[in-house]
Amino acid sequence: MWTGPGYEIRDPRPIAASAPYTFFMPSEAEVGSIGLDDWIQVIIAAVPPSAKWEAERLWFAVTSTSDEAIKARLESEPRDIGALPKGSVIAVPRAAVIDVIFKDGRPLPPGGRQYWDRCFVDAIVLRRRQKVDYIYREEPEGREADRDPDSGWRIRASQEGVTAKEIEELGVEYVALGKVLNVDDSWLHLIDAPVGSRFFREGTAGKWSAETP
Repeated sequence: MWTGPGYEIRDPRPIAASAPYTFFMPSEAEVGSIGLDDWIQVIIAAVPPSAKWEAERLWFAVTSTSDEAIKARLESEPRDIGALPKGSVIAVPRAAVIDVIFKDGRPLPPGGRQYWDRCFVDAIVLRRRQKVDYIYREEPEGREADRDPDSGWRIRASQEGVTAKEIEELGVEYVALGKVLNVDDSWLHLIDAPVGSRFFREGTAGKWSAETP
C-alpha cells in the first residue's frame, strides 16, 4: 500500500491474486496507456481506519502522468475519508489502478470468461474450512430480482474432519460461482455440464467422477 496524510492507497494485486474469478484489473498495457483526462478507479482507506468503512473505491480524473505514477483529481465523494475531500489531487501509483475509463470512450477488452451466475453452496466451503466434495446441477430457480441468474449448480462440502452438524450450522449461501471457484476451482472443467449432472470427488488424488443413477 501507499500512504498519504490521513489516507492510504491499497495495493490491489494481493486481492486479485486471492480472488481471480471475481476481482479483475486492467492489463499492464492498458494501465501504461493511461493519459490526461482519462479516469481511474483506486481503493483508498482512511488512516486511522474508519469505524464504518474498511476502504472505498474512488474515481479520479487524470491531470498528469509519469512512468511510475499518475496525478489525478478526486471526482467521487468519499463516504468517510475526511483527509481526502472531493477535488483533492494526489499521486497514484500505476499499480494501484483497478479500473479505467478512457477519454476516447474505448472499452477495456474483456478479460476472459466471468462467473457471476449464482449457485447454492455449503457456507463452510466459503469459509475455506472444507473443499468441494459433491456437485450436482438442477433446473435453475427463477429469481426476478437478481441481476445474475441461477446456474442450477448445488455445491456440497467434504465432511472429512468435520461433522454434519458443523456444516448444517453454518448453512447454505446463494453466491456467484466465482466466489466458490476462488476457494476451490478443482471442478471448473465440469462447469458447463448439463442439468441433471452429478459429480463426486474420489480418492486422495481428488479425481472427479460422474455419479451414475
